[in-house]
Amino acid sequence: MGLGPKRIAHWEHWSDPDAATYISGIDYYKHPRACMQKINEMYPFLNLGVPEKDNPIPRIEEQKDKGHGRWGATYRDDWQQEVASHRFKSQDEMLAFSPLAQGDFTNWNIVVDGDFSSEEIIYQRYRKYYPKKWGNKAPEKTGAMVGFYNTMFMWPLLVFGYENFLSICLEPGFSRIMDEFAEINRRVFRAFARLPINFVVCHDDIVLSNGPVCSPAWMHKYIFPRYEEFWSIVKKTGKEVLFMVDGCIDAFVDDVMACGARGIISEPFTNYKAIARQYKDCFIAGEGDNRVLMRNNPVEIHAMVESMVETGKMSGGYMMCIGNHIPFNVPGEAIKRYFDLSAELGYR
Repeated sequence: MGLGPKRIAHWEHWSDPDAATYISGIDYYKHPRACMQKINEMYPFLNLGVPEKDNPIPRIEEQKDKGHGRWGATYRDDWQQEVASHRFKSQDEMLAFSPLAQGDFTNWNIVVDGDFSSEEIIYQRYRKYYPKKWGNKAPEKTGAMVGFYNTMFMWPLLVFGYENFLSICLEPGFSRIMDEFAEINRRVFRAFARLPINFVVCHDDIVLSNGPVCSPAWMHKYIFPRYEEFWSIVKKTGKEVLFMVDGCIDAFVDDVMACGARGIISEPFTNYKAIARQYKDCFIAGEGDNRVLMRNNPVEIHAMVESMVETGKMSGGYMMCIGNHIPFNVPGEAIKRYFDLSAELGYR
């Protein structure tokens, strides 16, 4: 919230079981819960996710590789774009598709599968994740939040597939499709406005590592007006919006902030110091780079942490984060060095 606590907090994207074993000294596959708890005890500022149970899980070499790539301690059983690319037989079939008529996207492999046919159905699905005693209001000054992957841009990308989406996004009939996706999201954000939360994390990968996917004109027609509308729904109930996006968001930072976001969590391709200078004490995270960790050069890692701390001193809302993820193949030694340096240097 821009209050600049002395200890710079972290928001890490973590899926590296072997590094967890290396850092904690506890075999992640034998004791996943105890392993992650130990890391959080060693580095209290991390607050990494901890499995609910400590039951052993199959080692990666014992699992059947279905050919969809590894994610953390498991292999993927699907790949969204592969599924989507075969969902429609033609461009005409895609342009005839009605998101509202479909309504229920259960088992569609669009990351946030489920029934979106009514606000009440959406609300009940999310409300069960929060204590009943909270009623309709989360405890003040807590990080109670909800996340939504398909804030707007991801809907057509995941439903049609990336290349199919690009093949129809300039067609006249595409406007109706986006209007219908927008109506689905009105239900989503009205439901979120009723939840006992303080933050809504809105994800949309509107850029690549080298910048925008679609032109500013296209974005101002189909995306940004919807952000402003949807985010105003939850902001009216006192909730803050954090925008999560892969890639380099430099071209659209001003648009996202103008739409009402408290700040942005992105990847190291983005210029975080420029955001910190432009928007005083906004929320920003994602400056750390896993390519630096992969090279495991102590001097380079030290320089990266020093640069992150410098940005943290520029912005009271800065959080340290390896923005392009800490996946399974990042060396545990490098991650531990990053954590140790953060413990030593990560202060405003």
